[in-house]
Amino acid sequence: MAGAKLTPSPSEIDPDVKTEVQKTPEPTWVNPSNPLRTMGSFGSDAGQRYQEEYSMDSTNAQVQVEFYVNENTFKERLKLFFIKNQRSSLRIRLFNFSLKILTCALYILRVSLDNPKDYNPCTTCRNNSEANATSPTDIDWYLIFWVNRREPVWAIQVTVALISFLETMLITYLSYKNDFHRAIQRTHSAMFNQVFILICTLLCLVFTGACGIQHLERAGKHLNLFDSFYFCIVTFSTVGYGDVTPQIWPSQLLVVILICVALVVLPLQFEELAYLWMESQKLGGNYSRHRAQTEKHVVLCVSSLKIDLLMDFLNEFYAHPRLQDYYVVILCPTEIDIQVRRILQIPLWSQRVIYLQGSALKDQDLMRAKMDDAEACFILSSRNEVDRTAADHQTILRAWAAKDFAPNCPLYVQILKPENKFHVKFADHVVCEEEFKYAMLALNCVCPATSTLVTLLVHTSRGQEGQLSPEQWQRTYGRCSGNEVYHIRLCDSKFFGEYDGKSFTYASFHAHKKYGVCLIGVKREDNKSILLNPGPRHIMAATDTCYYINITKEENSAFIFKQEEKHNKGMAVSGLYDAPSRLPVHSIIASMGTVAIDLQNPDPPEESGKLTIPTENGAGSRRPSIAPVLEIADSSAILPCDLLSDQSEDETNQSDEEGSVGSDFVKGYPPNSPYIGSSPTLCHLLPQKAPFCCLRLDKGCTHSSFEDAKAYGFKNKLIIVSAETAGNGLYNFIVPLRAYYRPRKELNPIVLLLDYPPDNHFLEAICCFPMVYFMAGTIDNLDNLLQCGIIYADNLVVVDKESTMSAEEDYMADAKTIVNVQTMFRLFPSLSIITELTHPSNMRFMQFRAKDCYSLALSKLEKIERDKGSNLAFMFRLPFAAGRVFSISMLDTLLYQSFVKDYMIAIARLLLGLDTTPGSGYLCAMKITEEDLWIRTYGRLFQKLCSSSAEIPIGIYRTESHMFSTSEASPPSFDA
Repeated sequence: MAGAKLTPSPSEIDPDVKTEVQKTPEPTWVNPSNPLRTMGSFGSDAGQRYQEEYSMDSTNAQVQVEFYVNENTFKERLKLFFIKNQRSSLRIRLFNFSLKILTCALYILRVSLDNPKDYNPCTTCRNNSEANATSPTDIDWYLIFWVNRREPVWAIQVTVALISFLETMLITYLSYKNDFHRAIQRTHSAMFNQVFILICTLLCLVFTGACGIQHLERAGKHLNLFDSFYFCIVTFSTVGYGDVTPQIWPSQLLVVILICVALVVLPLQFEELAYLWMESQKLGGNYSRHRAQTEKHVVLCVSSLKIDLLMDFLNEFYAHPRLQDYYVVILCPTEIDIQVRRILQIPLWSQRVIYLQGSALKDQDLMRAKMDDAEACFILSSRNEVDRTAADHQTILRAWAAKDFAPNCPLYVQILKPENKFHVKFADHVVCEEEFKYAMLALNCVCPATSTLVTLLVHTSRGQEGQLSPEQWQRTYGRCSGNEVYHIRLCDSKFFGEYDGKSFTYASFHAHKKYGVCLIGVKREDNKSILLNPGPRHIMAATDTCYYINITKEENSAFIFKQEEKHNKGMAVSGLYDAPSRLPVHSIIASMGTVAIDLQNPDPPEESGKLTIPTENGAGSRRPSIAPVLEIADSSAILPCDLLSDQSEDETNQSDEEGSVGSDFVKGYPPNSPYIGSSPTLCHLLPQKAPFCCLRLDKGCTHSSFEDAKAYGFKNKLIIVSAETAGNGLYNFIVPLRAYYRPRKELNPIVLLLDYPPDNHFLEAICCFPMVYFMAGTIDNLDNLLQCGIIYADNLVVVDKESTMSAEEDYMADAKTIVNVQTMFRLFPSLSIITELTHPSNMRFMQFRAKDCYSLALSKLEKIERDKGSNLAFMFRLPFAAGRVFSISMLDTLLYQSFVKDYMIAIARLLLGLDTTPGSGYLCAMKITEEDLWIRTYGRLFQKLCSSSAEIPIGIYRTESHMFSTSEASPPSFDA
């Protein structure tokens, strides 16, 4: 066969043309796909036979093989027409059903035309009957065995009976040793079939009983057909009025037989129906095709559904007004949880949420969920699994199955580990948990409470939390928590439309000054990349898409223009948009001010000079003035944008001792990435890779004899990261802290305190970064903490361990982490400890004080907000408000919100430094000191930063000291 030549057959071009093989000088393969069977038929279950004809010649031998010749027989053709072919078999079933209906109608017609009193039998028979009929209950057997029909009715009845009998015999013959019922019922569900069988059984019993009693009572009381039907209904319903009863023993015997049959058949049918109903309740039934075509729905695929996950999804999904009419179909392989069942029985959710038990890997279950008609499919990973890689593998298969079944359905996928992200690159939106987690924890060390900022931005809130609190910071904090990111085209915007042709910095400052909104980014029409604070170089165009932070989007705002007059107040004029409520323009900006979006400049100026008091108008009691923000920036004032330049202000005007800190660093892209799909980021790197032995902090080597952090003599405070293993996601903790825009002299040494030593693959990825070390140890060992330099550290980041994420009691997964952090909080009270927890509700145990009145008041406030239905009831807890605690489940809403705002993931990645775009800014922090209080207001701070360094402030992180009694603590206040 290896030397045979495959020749195209004419049947490959036209499959309806039968191939005739002729003798040729060379051996030729004959196309085996000759259409010897009817198209659309199924193969026989009894087996397949073929016939071979050989034609031998002295010089050549040719073979013609005909397949499926068994289907050419007369029986097979009949079977194909009556059983296998769906269209023809449906017609046969409809014809058979029509015969049954016609038979019943003819019988009813015959009964209505029948009158036993009009019979005229022979005289001898009549006399015998009258002689024997001594009482009304005596039986006239002649009326039972003889029915006087009219000839047309008799002819039609006989014809219909013969046709029905012959058809039944033919079907019985054709279905012998074949699954006839499977062929008939394959298009219906088991529940439908069982209900249909039960209804048919009841109808047959009632109709047979009514006809039989009526016929037998012809020889007795002469009951009509309606009375017999009434008697059967009353009897089978176990009511038994007794007003209509059979009078002769043959009809009474028939009633006994019918009751016995019903007692045997009906309980079996009801039992089967109840079983199927209970199973369908577990599986959730089907999402109707009619509803899928007339209503909009999304599908949520999860491995296991917990109550917290469900409520986070529903609250965030239905927080948007345009999603109120959507249905949510949950596809989960496990049986519905009791708590989830109770939630779904609430009227608010029972009409919107449909739970289906099934697997996303089965096309039948995807068809039940009507995946091909869905507006979107959310595929979430089970983060509480011990083996997170296996959880990712399941998510990948679900994503592949959904894409294969419904290629046009948008996919929103959640992946746990970054190395698995490239498998779902085809999805419309992907959120990698470990990427966001480590980048957020890293920025918490240099930009306080970044995790709180991002969490509040990706949660939908109306900013009504804490408005009844007696404390000012809680009211401000709660109101500003309603800020979210929105977008609008410049030409359609009232906020930004007047700044066409102006610089981005000018538009951002004046939009904030006039409307109280914060313009943070822009996107060109011809460019898919979003730019955060592109600076004064960017000139706004009418086709630009503007991204801004505000309490609500512009379309839902009402504009009130105030005309200031000398002696009277301004008159309010109705604005451009009609809104259900008029929102105040003042204080709309998110109050997170020292967190700013800086320009993409490799050599940022010294922060100490950004808020210096101007020399002019700075003396006396007059308030110092601030330079105006120019419409078009002066070219001489625009900062250079040479990313690979090695000149920076932090290397000039400093002593030789300070200059030695970063004199050996270079800027470049990391040569080794630990996983496929990581975004290249320009970083501070070592000129040459450090040997692996030099990365070990607690052991000396031939290149260095240092064995603890003290021996190294670091100039800056340490950042210690406690993790279980050196996963690939930990790489995203290092990159933001070594990004090119971080001043070299402010780079903090990073120490990785790992339970298990890292492998060479991870060391190869981090050996190019300066001042990055690791050591084996745990946070519950004091010697390990002292050796890694805990007393020289500013920040300790405690990452949730994978081995403790699952526990017998769900919320106990954080028990060990909480107790260890509480111990370190007591031993090192000045240390900033940033902790990741599995469950957000456990953050109330962080820095726990049992008798602290202030903490108890916050706990009471949290309960009040939860009772009001707030999605962010935990936001007033001091550890969360201060950015000291974080749970990755808080970022689940980022994926849900991207269904409405498809740009949210891109903006979050830019803010966290996971992606870098040429011309885009970055997130930084600036500390306000007493010397900077001449600024006085947030608006003047906005103007000062925009005019001096073209930075856009987006929030304030505020700490206040209060005097309390001995039973109270001094809480940090956080306005965001």
